[in-house]
Amino acid sequence: MALVGLILQALFLGLAFGLRTYLHRRRTGTTGFRVGARRGAAEAVGAGGITVAAVASLVATGLALAGVLGPIDLFDHDVLRWFGAAMAVAGLLLVLAAQANMGASWRIGVDQAEVTDLVTAGLFSVTRNPIFLGMLIFWLGMAGLVPNVLSIVAFVVALFAVEAQVRFVEEPYLIRTHGAAYMAYASRTGRLLPGLGRIRRDGVRARVGQEQ
Repeated sequence: MALVGLILQALFLGLAFGLRTYLHRRRTGTTGFRVGARRGAAEAVGAGGITVAAVASLVATGLALAGVLGPIDLFDHDVLRWFGAAMAVAGLLLVLAAQANMGASWRIGVDQAEVTDLVTAGLFSVTRNPIFLGMLIFWLGMAGLVPNVLSIVAFVVALFAVEAQVRFVEEPYLIRTHGAAYMAYASRTGRLLPGLGRIRRDGVRARVGQEQ
């Protein structure tokens, strides 16, 4: 099963980052990467943590395949591995679908001076962050498929990093950029899971005023 995991890791990195970057560059003339050296602490934690999680998950899979790092006994079950593989596939498909849903607005990282269209349709009508949700599902699935200490740590790091990136980098940027339109959207759509993390409507005007 570790070989299956390695194949899924290659597909995840190749399709969600490599192919998407290539297609975005062909469409817009830019790679979509907005992660640079001039970052605040929140973005360093968010983007840096997501990178660490991706590398750790890949290394955990490689070590499992090499027989260097064995599974945790409590999670060492074939049913869990197959369920994890299914979750990883579902997470990857969700990431790819959400990236396509974003179209020309797709970015990795945030350029505070840039303005892109606010995407609220399709998958974004169910969750404000379907790409991050898909990534978390993928890494949780990998932790089930390759249930060693490092793969579980990778998922935990990813969870905290995504929360930091979304709450302290992307949401403040979207509030400044799109104001009441984003706040109204956020009041009816969950942050990651549907219905959870919505912003209360009676706080819309106050928060927009604070951010402007």
